[in-house]
Amino acid sequence: MAEKQNVRVAAVQIAPDLDTSTGTLDRVLAAIAEAAAKGAQFVVFPETFIPWYPYFSFIRPPMLCGAEHIHLYDNAVVVPGPVTEAVAAAARRHHLVVVLGVNERDHGTLYNAQLVFDADGRLLLKRRKITPTFHERMIWGQGDGAGLKVVDSAVGRIGALACWEHYNPLARYALMAQHEEIHAAQFPGSLVGQIFADQIEVTIRHHALESGCFVVNATGWLSEEQIAKISPEEGPRRGLRGGCMTAIVSPEGNHVVPPLTSGEGILVADLDMALIVKRKRMMDSVGHYARPELLSLLWDERPAVPLHRSTSTPLSTSGGQPHEIDPGQRTADGDADRTADQRAAVVRRSSR
Repeated sequence: MAEKQNVRVAAVQIAPDLDTSTGTLDRVLAAIAEAAAKGAQFVVFPETFIPWYPYFSFIRPPMLCGAEHIHLYDNAVVVPGPVTEAVAAAARRHHLVVVLGVNERDHGTLYNAQLVFDADGRLLLKRRKITPTFHERMIWGQGDGAGLKVVDSAVGRIGALACWEHYNPLARYALMAQHEEIHAAQFPGSLVGQIFADQIEVTIRHHALESGCFVVNATGWLSEEQIAKISPEEGPRRGLRGGCMTAIVSPEGNHVVPPLTSGEGILVADLDMALIVKRKRMMDSVGHYARPELLSLLWDERPAVPLHRSTSTPLSTSGGQPHEIDPGQRTADGDADRTADQRAAVVRRSSR
């Protein structure tokens, strides 16, 4: 643990380009350069920021969303591809760890994906939101347990969740049990109103306290011109304002700097990593404050893929890592084959 290290982090609240992914990418690259000029070593962007969050799906009925949904497909990010190459190059050039939200296109499906690039440009993690929320289920597919991972980076152990995944206590616990030090949270911003901003603040401050980690949260922003473009009617526009809470929170649940709740900007703060041990000395939710013999979590980290071959030759698919099927797994009652030792673990990995 990097408890004696100070890390300068940045959280970006800017507007996307609602017409082209290249326009939004240019804004991302400019923000990375600006954050680096401010001395940042770690930067977080909002949820599905490239090309843009599907705001249209929140205010329009499904029958009227077809054209915008196709437009989103046409501008979505393929991983790896030109967008990831450009961001990786910027991370490497500025020696900056980058957490970026994208609409990922995998053949015929879009996913709400979070990408973590290390300071040398390597893509450390691509994870997909495990359950899209409400209107989002018409837009994105579901992620799997393969993305519920904490990764080692140049600034420490990084975990990430998107939006209402923070209301899934088991998903959060999976990251906590892997000892995340900096948690990247991403929300869309410019959605629902002030009540959403208030809920975001409660959620990220609680996770910081419970996990004993820092939380760097980014929300997006829409200008009035963009809101008018998304909705020609004033009524639905009310649902496209507010909901911004770009913030940096300490393991003690405090804002390190005042949050950004309107307009565009970049929050920058220095994290004293020694606060992690200071908090966990009193309450370590996955250590001395845990009771794994009473309560524990089973984590199925297998990637969900649509086709398996029960041979010794792995099948490669773009949707997950190649692997072989184990005929003894994925039974109707999969838990019946698990041992008592597996059930007693704090976080257990169910893998082929």
